[in-house]
Amino acid sequence: MEGASSGFRKELVSRLLHLHFRDGKTKVSGDALQLMGELLKIFVMAAVRGVRQAQAEDVTIVDLDQLEKVLPQLLLDF
Repeated sequence: MEGASSGFRKELVSRLLHLHFRDGKTKVSGDALQLMGELLKIFVMAAVRGVRQAQAEDVTIVDLDQLEKVLPQLLLDF
């Protein structure tokens, strides 16, 4: 899948960014799209692991406690 080294297509990342720009003429470089794709990947991984941690603790809502517990795992992945 071209442009999907981070797991997100560049077109999707670009669309997500442009949804929040005030000036519709704002352009984003390929490097910026790649960086944002990596950040989105990390964010999604943290969310998924936070949910799994909350399930393991038999909690229905993920809060900062669960995210703090999975943070070291994320650091080891990179």
